[in-house]
Amino acid sequence: MSASPEDLVGRTLDGRYRIESIAARGGMATIFLAIDLRLQRPVAVKVMHQSLADDANFITRFEREARAAASLTHPNVVSVHDQGRDEATGAMYLIMELVAGHTIRDVLVERKHLTPVQALAVLDPVLQALDAAHKAGFVHRDIKPENVMIADDGRVRVADFGLARAIVDTESTALTRGVLIGTVAYLAPEQVEKGQADERSDIYSAGILLFEMLTGKVPFSGDSPIAVAFQHVHANMPMPSDLQPGLSTLLDIVYARATTREPERRYQSAEAFLSELRQVRDIIEGKADAQSFHGHTPEVSSPNAQETIVLPIEQAQQQSFGFREAELPQPEKSEAPLIIEQAEEPSRRLPSNRTLKLVAAITTVALIAFGAFHVINQVTVPQLVGKNVDQALSDLSKVQLHGVVADEVFNEITAAGTVLSAEPKSGESLSKNSDVKLVVSKGPEKVAVPNLAGLSNTDAIAALTSARLALGSIAEEFSETAPLGTVISSSPASGKKLSLNALVNLTISKGPKPIKVPSVKGKVARSAVSILKKSGFTSVVTQRQYSNSVPRDRVIAISPEAGTAHSASTIITVTVSNGPPPVKVPSVTNYTKSQAIAKITSAGLKVKSIIKKCTGHIRNNYVQSQSPKAGVEVQRGTTVTITVRNMC
Repeated sequence: MSASPEDLVGRTLDGRYRIESIAARGGMATIFLAIDLRLQRPVAVKVMHQSLADDANFITRFEREARAAASLTHPNVVSVHDQGRDEATGAMYLIMELVAGHTIRDVLVERKHLTPVQALAVLDPVLQALDAAHKAGFVHRDIKPENVMIADDGRVRVADFGLARAIVDTESTALTRGVLIGTVAYLAPEQVEKGQADERSDIYSAGILLFEMLTGKVPFSGDSPIAVAFQHVHANMPMPSDLQPGLSTLLDIVYARATTREPERRYQSAEAFLSELRQVRDIIEGKADAQSFHGHTPEVSSPNAQETIVLPIEQAQQQSFGFREAELPQPEKSEAPLIIEQAEEPSRRLPSNRTLKLVAAITTVALIAFGAFHVINQVTVPQLVGKNVDQALSDLSKVQLHGVVADEVFNEITAAGTVLSAEPKSGESLSKNSDVKLVVSKGPEKVAVPNLAGLSNTDAIAALTSARLALGSIAEEFSETAPLGTVISSSPASGKKLSLNALVNLTISKGPKPIKVPSVKGKVARSAVSILKKSGFTSVVTQRQYSNSVPRDRVIAISPEAGTAHSASTIITVTVSNGPPPVKVPSVTNYTKSQAIAKITSAGLKVKSIIKKCTGHIRNNYVQSQSPKAGVEVQRGTTVTITVRNMC
């Protein structure tokens, strides 16, 4: 049967994966949140659209690629657990690790774009994941913000390895035969022209990802996927600094090399891209000098969610990329078309050569005069970028130009008051007294370390993220005042101003320092309690029990056991001896003296006899009375006094 995504909610696939809800929809699949009933863990389930699931070739390829993808293990790759087809619904599914967090697309929607340090911090693990995948024989084919996640633990993860290859190699259906797979804004030219992709295609897409993170936009946009794909093949790439003045030119260099149209001129491996990326990151963070950069400069000839699309190759490979004239960008029409007015001529006689020469001479003189005036009135914009704004204004004034500070922006690598860009640029000609607009650095943006003391580890990380700072190292210390698992202090301390994304180290409480329980077994109870309290334990309680081996008022046992370590607030229980258990006084009245003594002593008691003189009764030498009375419980060893009649 064919089931819609909504129909699958509440069902259990293959008797194991219970679908809980729809998480996301894409061009080729729907993502569900589910529970693995066998292992009792949450998972993500990607269910292919029915048009793909009905393709026998796709099914074979999908199963093979899913098994291969499951073998790819890397800390920056979202793991594949399982794949299958549910017989009841016909759903072809892929079971993946459920990563709690958010995608880079979510981040860009919220923040518009990232700082250079943030963007490089994201791309670094992405390239690590691609390097591992490429060495294992995988090409991702669909690198984009939607497929890059930041987990709640801060780790960057890449999703959807192996899926695009399964689809692009499918041949039997109209939907999948001869198509381009990927998201058009990130497609490499060779994917567009030939439908082919290798490691360098992923590098191209990673370069586009860098551009979007830095600027909040993709390099090319258009009214249709075809229009965007055409630009990847034929148009010159814009540079990140074109959209974000003040960005380091080193970022332009690595981006340009990653996104050159010819694959052989790109980085030939993710590892090479990563190496130069880290050089740039060290320079931007001030850990290295710009002159240490060894990269090669190539010839450089809407942040809406991007959906993976299929694009016919045949259409892509046609001359001019198969565009109709109406689809190509048209030059804007002039609001006021040029109108040439001609005087009415009485005749159609052509002008004489003499007349033409005269007109030409007059025109030449006029042009020369105009040119001379124009040259005299023109000045050249001096070099301004990198100078202090006061010096730049002075230099402009010297050549009779007006400097205007049009904007001031934070810049992580340029000192405050430094000119970042000028419009018009250095070397351009302007009329005297024209304005030159300057963008000036406000220096690195500084943010204060928030007060983190007392927060849980999770809340502290959230507070740092909100303050646009990053978590550094975590140390643990014992604390008598800070509850277990809460922040004791931060380094740098609260209130300290730091650059964006600077690392803040945390010290987390392990609770009070544990105390070793001393040995007090056999000691007098009062002394034992005193020893325990002097050791630091605040709660010591006693309980008593009888013992035939431990004398009364001495310690029988202690809990927790002596030698173990515990917090000061741990309750220490001391068991104190009450001596041997009590015995009942036997009844010996009317027993002979010897019988009474034997019975009393056998009960663990002592005997004291009192002899009374003849009372006139005939039963002499018998016990007349006893104390304590029979049946009374007394401690072992207690003396029982008996009164015995004597003979007359």
